[in-house]
Amino acid sequence: MTGYVVMEKPGRDGVADVVFVRDAFSWIAFIVPPLWLLFHRLWGEALIAFLALGVLSLAGEQAGWDLAGSLLTLLVSLYVGLEGQGMRLAALHRRGWREWGAVEARTLFDAETRYAAERGEAADGPGVEPAPHIVPAATPRATHPGLVLGLGPTQGRA
Repeated sequence: MTGYVVMEKPGRDGVADVVFVRDAFSWIAFIVPPLWLLFHRLWGEALIAFLALGVLSLAGEQAGWDLAGSLLTLLVSLYVGLEGQGMRLAALHRRGWREWGAVEARTLFDAETRYAAERGEAADGPGVEPAPHIVPAATPRATHPGLVLGLGPTQGRA
């Protein structure tokens, strides 16, 4: 199960915009960090990542340390892959969004459904009645005074 952080921005007439940020490693951010950051409108972070990748690559090439330059750029990519979602959350906080909470789900659709259920909204849209909760009646378990395996209560001993 993957955790999704739910961010809300209060909108007009009580309607809130909602963004689900997956709290996991991002492979696309690892492979192309500046493009992933630009796609998510993290302009400053994208500029810093682009400059860091360029400077580390150029420094490794100029010094004759091709392997070290490649490993350092790989380290920048690994950082963006690990912390990219955290940078997205920080940017949303700076823009006035607030954190509603976290939802655990296998897919984004499941996360949206769980969020709608928690909010008391229908997942299919406004005006649709949510499905009733059907819970079977609890039946008491029968107690058997017969053989007990393991450490069970014995009568006559305290």
